Amino acid sequence: MNQTFYHYLMKYRNPKPKDSISEFANYAYEDHSFPKGSFDYHEISSYLELNGHYLKSMTVFDEAWELYIIEKKQ
Repeated sequence: MNQTFYHYLMKYRNPKPKDSISEFANYAYEDHSFPKGSFDYHEISSYLELNGHYLKSMTVFDEAWELYIIEKKQ
């Protein structure tokens, strides 16, 4: 899988978010400055720490990143 984190996250978008990752995906979609082309944890994490006011907790990002890495290895 050679997919950016953003594009991976978009599969969780949902008009009625079922969980915190779906909610994150919806907000990231609306965030036009989100680093859409990035594969780098630290770049995305730093961006979210400064601009991710829509995240209740960075734990949500970490959970989504972990799922991304697992799927990337398959």
